[in-house]
Amino acid sequence: MSLSDPIGDMIARIKNAQMRNHKKVELPSSNFKIKIAEVLKNEGFIINYKIDNESKKTKLLIDLKYFGGNPVINTIERISKPGRRIFSRAESLPKVNNGLGIAIISTPKGVMTDIDARKQKVGGEIICKVF
Repeated sequence: MSLSDPIGDMIARIKNAQMRNHKKVELPSSNFKIKIAEVLKNEGFIINYKIDNESKKTKLLIDLKYFGGNPVINTIERISKPGRRIFSRAESLPKVNNGLGIAIISTPKGVMTDIDARKQKVGGEIICKVF
């Protein structure tokens, strides 16, 4: 099955799993999804992630994080979509909830948070906002 928006699918799976209080999410793996999961782990939004190569297709397993029975990720929202790409310069990158959340940016230097992109003075495509 081919997906027109695999990153949107990843975000929807994480949202749906957290609404049902699942501990893990399983989704098809790609290098871009792994880099997004790495950013989420470094920022403390998920516990960990693993790549499962056992079957024919590689899978990405994400361990979701909860605090006091509530999901750590309050909202995760796709910004740049296949039909409408959203790019931003380093100076005009959005601050999510006055700096309490993060925006995940795909830059020429790799996938990073909006804070790191501002420090490195590099812009790029705004993938999603996480709070």
